[in-house]
Amino acid sequence: MNVFESIMTGLQEAADHEEERIKAKTVKLYVEPIPDISSEEIRNIRCSAGLTQSLLAEVLGVSVKTVEAWEHGTNKPIGPARRMLSLIRSDPKLISKYNIINS
Repeated sequence: MNVFESIMTGLQEAADHEEERIKAKTVKLYVEPIPDISSEEIRNIRCSAGLTQSLLAEVLGVSVKTVEAWEHGTNKPIGPARRMLSLIRSDPKLISKYNIINS
């Protein structure tokens, strides 16, 4: 099947589904909730990954002051930063494994 035929097949399937001639496959996904991370855990995550506050800040795209505030409990990380911290906690070598930091 060439590209044109593949596209036409997909469009026909979409039209058939829209007109309820076929039932589309569905897959339910579960997204793990983003865990809360304490200031002490943030410091432990950073240390277990062998990072300075400055390097962690650069990896997460935040300022060093932000990392300091998290570790002192003044502020808490939100959204993507919390998700990334939880991933680093699960695998401290994640940063080097995916070449986020190169030697």
